Amino acid sequence: MGSSVSHAAASPPSIPPPPPHAVGLAGVLPPKSEEKSEKKVDWLNLPCPVPFEEIQREALMSLKPELFEGLRFDFTKGLNQKFSLSHSVFMGSMEVPSQSSDTIKVPTAHYEFGANFLDPKLMLVGRVLTDGRLNARVKCDLSDNLTLKINAQLTNEPHYSQGMFNFDYKGKDYRSQFQIGNNAFYGANYIQSVSPHLSLGSEVFWLGHQRKSGVGFAARYDTDKMVATGQVASTGIVALSYVQKVSEKVSLASDFMYNLMTRDVTSSFGYDYILRQCRLRGKIDSAGCVAAYLEERLNMGVNFILSAELG
Repeated sequence: MGSSVSHAAASPPSIPPPPPHAVGLAGVLPPKSEEKSEKKVDWLNLPCPVPFEEIQREALMSLKPELFEGLRFDFTKGLNQKFSLSHSVFMGSMEVPSQSSDTIKVPTAHYEFGANFLDPKLMLVGRVLTDGRLNARVKCDLSDNLTLKINAQLTNEPHYSQGMFNFDYKGKDYRSQFQIGNNAFYGANYIQSVSPHLSLGSEVFWLGHQRKSGVGFAARYDTDKMVATGQVASTGIVALSYVQKVSEKVSLASDFMYNLMTRDVTSSFGYDYILRQCRLRGKIDSAGCVAAYLEERLNMGVNFILSAELG
């Protein structure tokens, strides 16, 4: 009896405290029950990809702006919520064709008048230049998924006028397009999302007047921070592009193009920097050409653009 009472009255053995390093790790490592599981992919609800013709739009924004030599003022005046007028004045130099290998540039200036009609289902844009050129664009939503686009350019010079009709169909996770143009041009393309970030597409075209046809394939991988694209065509062109989004206002871009027929290789590196009142873009390519494009917003509807190219 005595021994059993003495054991019951005895205090339990003391448990030593954990070492300091164990306490530190416990405060840093999350409990196992709170571990995040990987997000499951819903393969039946993939996002709709970008149009096939815009597969490189982020890279083209930085590497291929509408470069010119000189300056330009753009002024847009809204008459109402849907209709507006635009005015543009250009001053600079322009290249003229010559029989020699030297590039001949002559000073030039022209004025451009435009009219815009913007509606949720209809867009009409027209431009008239003092040199006689007329540019027109039409975008009409025939239904929720089918859109008609018309691009036309009329000039006084023979065989330089162009026209193109595009029928775009937007599906749940795919896009398709059919094209009809002058010179007996026919084309079609299709692009499909195969994962939340990857889309694959192909195109085919036929140029009746020149008796030429071609087939192309493309891939696009995009995330919140980067966009990578690749294209290959039966015409012998291999094109690659990569865009890295450094921040919401800064992005870097590069591209690579190889022509299997002529064995020509070109590559370029560019940047796109969006400031509070302006946007600065520039590039340098493998041929030693350096270009810069500055677009500054002076006021509501008033833009001042500077462009330069050195090569």
